[in-house]
Amino acid sequence: MATEAKNKWNYREDNDVTSRSTAPERTLDVREEVSTGMLHQASATSRLNFGIYIHWPFCISKCPYCDFYSKVVRHNNQDDLINDYLDDLNYYNEITKERTVTSVFFGGGTPSLISAANIEKIINFISKKWTLSPQAEISLEANPNTQTPTLFADLRQAGINRLSLGVQALNSPDLKFLERTHSLQEAYSAIEQVTKHFANHSMDLIYARPQQTLSNWLSELHEAVRFGFKHMSLYQLTIEDGTIFAKKGIQPMEEKKATELYNQTNQFLNDNGYPRYEVSNYASPDFRCRHNLLYWQGDDYLGIGKGAHGRLKRNGKFYALTHKRQTEELSAQERAEELIIMGLRLPQGIDKQRFENICGLKFDNIINNDKANILQQNNLIENSSQTLRATKKGFLLLNYIIEELCSEQ
Repeated sequence: MATEAKNKWNYREDNDVTSRSTAPERTLDVREEVSTGMLHQASATSRLNFGIYIHWPFCISKCPYCDFYSKVVRHNNQDDLINDYLDDLNYYNEITKERTVTSVFFGGGTPSLISAANIEKIINFISKKWTLSPQAEISLEANPNTQTPTLFADLRQAGINRLSLGVQALNSPDLKFLERTHSLQEAYSAIEQVTKHFANHSMDLIYARPQQTLSNWLSELHEAVRFGFKHMSLYQLTIEDGTIFAKKGIQPMEEKKATELYNQTNQFLNDNGYPRYEVSNYASPDFRCRHNLLYWQGDDYLGIGKGAHGRLKRNGKFYALTHKRQTEELSAQERAEELIIMGLRLPQGIDKQRFENICGLKFDNIINNDKANILQQNNLIENSSQTLRATKKGFLLLNYIIEELCSEQ
């Protein structure tokens, strides 16, 4: 399906995506241009947000709970791979150069295995090919253990302004159970370095581990908030088919107990200045992950790398982007269903006018209104002329709500 960019996308220099002319070649060093990536956040109704996701699929070991695309490789020709990424960025720039990049996210895999010099090379390439917002959020996921003592200082110097640290557990037995390659002491050391070098940072933890008690989990949360991270991503452990845990027969926590931990987590973090703004993410409004909000709010983004995907609206049509330079046109109905799936993950739910602006379809004409009425009667959703959102009770049953709303009438 990959074809010459201008033909595939009906590219025109005077395209109607924006009235602004294409972005000029940039020569500014990104380190001088981007500060914290946390200021002047775009409103939920903005259609100007545009992100780039860089997927680095390589890890030094495979986590037993992970079902993401990744490869265990200790050594690779990093420079050649980075040049491939730049080629892909250049390809997509041909049909998006008029856009302003508001976020860049290095995910994985383990993107902290990329050298700081190559991170900077990618960021500066993006800043020269597109207009990079002065408040752009540039995130990278990192593991606590590193063979480079100056890693976090180097990443900050390279242009990363938001660091997400994959701690996963704050006690040694559970780090061992999760087969993490870092020790508790390495986690503490990394936390100190991250909070020293970055003003915008996040911690990942996994909970609802087998045999985990509420008191033990709350103890970890007490410790976590004392570190002063601006953002928390907390994921309940699930056992996915094909993972090492599944092959070992590890069983997930019983649902009722996991629900209790989830509810207590939400209450504790809200009381400590981390309101939930998505199913598994917690932060004050100034420190919400702007890149991930692109996914949940239906904005456009590119995906670079083998495990990456993107979404792009172009000349009134919708495209799913996958590696390598593959495009698949989506119908308005398909895009609408994606917006429902993603939008209900946010406490504020789906803005119906924004929904129509994105996909061109009226929200109330897409959903099963009979099922919506029943869901509302059962206090699972709140449905007004402006928005549809899940209630506190409904947030625990999102999959069911989505199935009902998207079912045939």
